Amino acid sequence: MSEIHELAEAVLLPGFAGTTAPDWVRDRLSAGLGGVVLFGRNVVDDEQVAALTARLRADRGDVVIGIDEEGGDVTRLDAVAGARLPGPLALGAAEDLRLTRAAGTALGARLAACGITLDLAPCADLTLTPDDPIIGVRAFGTEPYAAAAHVAEYVRGLQEHGVAACAKHFPGHGASTSDSHHELPVLPRTVEQLRAVEFLPFRAAIAAGVRSVMTGHLVVPEWGSEAATVNPVAIGTALRGELGFTGTVVTDALEMGALAGHLGNADGLADAAVRSLRAGADALCVGGQIADAEAVVAIVDAIVARVRTGDLTEERLAEAAERTRALGAPPRRATRPDDGELGQVIARRALRSRGSARLPADPLVLDVEVAPTIAAGPGPWGLAPHLADLLPDATAVRVDPAEPGDAVARARARGEVVVVTRDAHRHPDVVALLDALVAAVPVVVHVETGVPGPDRGTAARIDTSGASWSGLRAAAEAVAALTPGARPAP
Repeated sequence: MSEIHELAEAVLLPGFAGTTAPDWVRDRLSAGLGGVVLFGRNVVDDEQVAALTARLRADRGDVVIGIDEEGGDVTRLDAVAGARLPGPLALGAAEDLRLTRAAGTALGARLAACGITLDLAPCADLTLTPDDPIIGVRAFGTEPYAAAAHVAEYVRGLQEHGVAACAKHFPGHGASTSDSHHELPVLPRTVEQLRAVEFLPFRAAIAAGVRSVMTGHLVVPEWGSEAATVNPVAIGTALRGELGFTGTVVTDALEMGALAGHLGNADGLADAAVRSLRAGADALCVGGQIADAEAVVAIVDAIVARVRTGDLTEERLAEAAERTRALGAPPRRATRPDDGELGQVIARRALRSRGSARLPADPLVLDVEVAPTIAAGPGPWGLAPHLADLLPDATAVRVDPAEPGDAVARARARGEVVVVTRDAHRHPDVVALLDALVAAVPVVVHVETGVPGPDRGTAARIDTSGASWSGLRAAAEAVAALTPGARPAP
């Protein structure tokens, strides 16, 4: 294998299927593959992940092992049971930087114990529009200075045990009204607006020593028509020049529709890889949706071919490989912390409520189910399992907002109802159901587990700012507090 082939392998961080590394991954690691990114499909529990990473590290000691673990709604380690640590929006709502630092430190210790070297977190995005379909509770909030402070503390905590943090998605995804997993967002922002608002959390992350920054597949019109991931102005002029970032630039998944699907040729994935390297990116993520050796082969072949034709310099490729390898330093030894108590402290502090209501000991609870974002993926949601502990006589029903059946009639007959939603304001069917319940039922308690949206006129409102296990538990405690004779929270 030529030196150029080795360098081309070194910048790649693919995903794979299964809970053990397939032969193609191990073979390529021996040949210089930069590393891998783990997803929920690769995780059983922490012990299995630790064994998996140890096996990968046995093949090559400096392998980069990344994971997309943001906490809260976006979790890979707790995709089955739900995260005990609430996510960024809940941390922002808790308004305590010490708790944010503690959450980052706890997650960093856990990841280090699992053998992870790179966490693709935290989001340094802001929640800037109610129509945002993908960031939402993944951001620390709307106000840039407050969010920046939380981002910095989370980065410091996460990196205490040697796990590299990754601030994302530069230049900031929060003003977008489309999901870059599917289409290419054009940000309705000027560069001056970005400097005054979106850049602030990234500046704070860089000042805190963040070791990597992820580019977003986002178009800033003043920078041209290219997405930031393949745009030398975004990476070279803005991120490295203006913001002074000297660490590793990591791409968001190259196969996402916003990038590979918008390059106008059949080889969009390989072309995206080459163009991102040429623009100044270092580590190339691929494999959230594509998880096979063929994609890696195609990308490596394309990179090598472009170097040989002079379309990509060997010096640029070598620089990217060196920066990618810097994320492979094994984390310091750590013991997994018990983060359940910390998670409950954060979730209870984040909880916001208004209004008042009195519920019977056997309330009707409607868990109004909508599809989670592709970033969060499937996971446990709803108050039913938590109320089973606190209000065993409650009747919890899953409801499809498009076909709610007799939900309104049942609530009208009871005279009271607890309705649980997730980003209700983004789903017209959910808003319609809420309005129908308010019109028909004297006492409606609305529990919102996503981004708090407009008030629909309910008797009481409880906002969790996220759907972590701890956030749902805190909401269930708040509902139980409205009833006589509820079991005390443990």
